[in-house]
Amino acid sequence: MKNIARVLLLTAVVLAVSSFSAFAAEPVKLIIGVTPFPHAEIVKIAAPLLKAEGYDVEIKEFNDYVTPNIALSDGSLTANFFQHVPYLENMVNEQKLDLVWVAKVHIEPLGLYSKKIKALSEIKEGDSIAIPNDPTNGARALRLLEKAGLIKVKEGDLVTARDITENPKNLKITELEAATLPRTLEDTTASVINTNYAVEADLIPARDALIIEDKDSPYANVVAVRKADAEKPEIIALVKAINSPEVKKFIEVELVPKGIVPAF
Repeated sequence: MKNIARVLLLTAVVLAVSSFSAFAAEPVKLIIGVTPFPHAEIVKIAAPLLKAEGYDVEIKEFNDYVTPNIALSDGSLTANFFQHVPYLENMVNEQKLDLVWVAKVHIEPLGLYSKKIKALSEIKEGDSIAIPNDPTNGARALRLLEKAGLIKVKEGDLVTARDITENPKNLKITELEAATLPRTLEDTTASVINTNYAVEADLIPARDALIIEDKDSPYANVVAVRKADAEKPEIIALVKAINSPEVKKFIEVELVPKGIVPAF
């Protein structure tokens, strides 16, 4: 009887361990919000690395710069990857969101594009230039135009078109939704466009931009998470994968020719 009891106990233990192992082996799903280019492509390179660590990645694409942070804040996403640090910090302050960034990944230089002129010197009196209307990218665009000598803007971080102090060519500066800027090229002399939207419109920064931010731009695109989740194992694994040698090689080989550079 004792032997039978031992066998039954051992069997129960084995079954319990097997059940626990099967349960423990269930992959954890990470839902990552991105804008299509180049964020989705970069996450696709990181996904197999996370798979090997027991995490399944679901990529959810967005076409604006507001919804991904709201979705992250309300728990619909595990993380998002679409924005640079100043934009995140501004949204956190404006919307009172408890979000933080955990990894810098790449820099997307802002560029000035045109279908009507071939060089900056062709810009003339009264020409129109469109820029993003969100606070950080709008200010960034104005600084780019200032660096090119087209305008001067007062000091400060979140400057707008109203803060232009010198405009010798009386340029008409229009602030519009970032995603719409490629479509404005038919109507404006030139438009300042974020790299992800430029590439979606078949514009290659290294080839097509009249002027472009250099690689020392402080606007690194980052992975953001809820502050309470920043030290969780799945977020640590995500950071490791998104800053992996495999991702860096992908950026250097596939994206550097398009004007995008690694930030790690």
